[in-house]
Amino acid sequence: MRIEKVTLADVAREAGVSAATVSRLMRGGARVTGATRERILQAAHRLDFDLEARKTSRIIAFMLSNRGVLHPFHSSVLMGAEAYCAEHDYGLLFLPLEYSLTLARDRLSLPEILLRKTVVTGVIVAGTNSRGMLDLLTHHEIPWIVLGNNVVGEWPHEKPQSIFFDDIRGAYELTSYLLSLGHRHIGFVGNLSLPWYFRRFQGYRRAMEEAGASLLSSDLRTLDGEEMGYLGTRLLLQQNPGPTAVFGADDPAARGVYRAARDQGMRVPEDLTVAGFNDTPDAAALHPPLTSVRVFTEELGRQGAELLFKQINQPEVPTASVVLPTQLVRRESCATLPPAQIQKPTVKARNRATKR
Repeated sequence: MRIEKVTLADVAREAGVSAATVSRLMRGGARVTGATRERILQAAHRLDFDLEARKTSRIIAFMLSNRGVLHPFHSSVLMGAEAYCAEHDYGLLFLPLEYSLTLARDRLSLPEILLRKTVVTGVIVAGTNSRGMLDLLTHHEIPWIVLGNNVVGEWPHEKPQSIFFDDIRGAYELTSYLLSLGHRHIGFVGNLSLPWYFRRFQGYRRAMEEAGASLLSSDLRTLDGEEMGYLGTRLLLQQNPGPTAVFGADDPAARGVYRAARDQGMRVPEDLTVAGFNDTPDAAALHPPLTSVRVFTEELGRQGAELLFKQINQPEVPTASVVLPTQLVRRESCATLPPAQIQKPTVKARNRATKR
């Protein structure tokens, strides 16, 4: 008769808690209350699961580079990665790191704990990163998976050891939607020096060029999304003709677009259509609710952890990249342009559409 191995997930079900809670207890987490701890210990005893024996070096590091530790996007990615690790009897170590993106590999250094291979098994590399840091991890033979959207420089979808969400396609679909509403003067607000904004600009540019519409963008080198959206929109509105719609490169930028429009006495969407990206919880709470592009952040974390596990368990097999789709979420911040304001496509654009 085959005896099934008891897992951490089995203990969690028996105790009526999440696998992540059991994992935190095994790592000595202070967030586990006394009553919950006792339930887990009793469940483990009933299932003959030795919690002490499992306190080994089965730990994955979640390295968040050059971003705030409370960043909502990466916090959600971390939650997905933590859940997957817990389901597979691994702990997740959160490791914030600041370093210069311009330094070569030989001028960078890793946190000491990553060099202790008996402690950390592999690394999920999130935040904003350079090739130099990834080369350094490879040099030390540390298994890693990177969020490819945020690598500085060219980092195509085909790159191995990468997890992506298809923000280029998502931005293309959002811009195409705005075009379908009759808008031709569509502004884009983003900091194009940052890889995730530039990737979204690529999708915007492709849709605009296919439609024969002129690009109308504001590139501000600021890290504050709402400030970027506000200042960028105020600058765009000074142009003639100004935009009838603005694509904020993320939801905080779109919130800044709302502020700029209202300061100019404009109504959203009656006078200015607005859209964002990432579909954060704030998007639906804005007035009016914001049209945005949803990124499945927790699934991004789970898929990243799964890729890393494959690399750890089968180091001889090349680790292929994974690209997750995005989803356009239509809300009340976008409106059809009145027929009198719709600019007809040029002959060149009509010919291009016919060829497609």
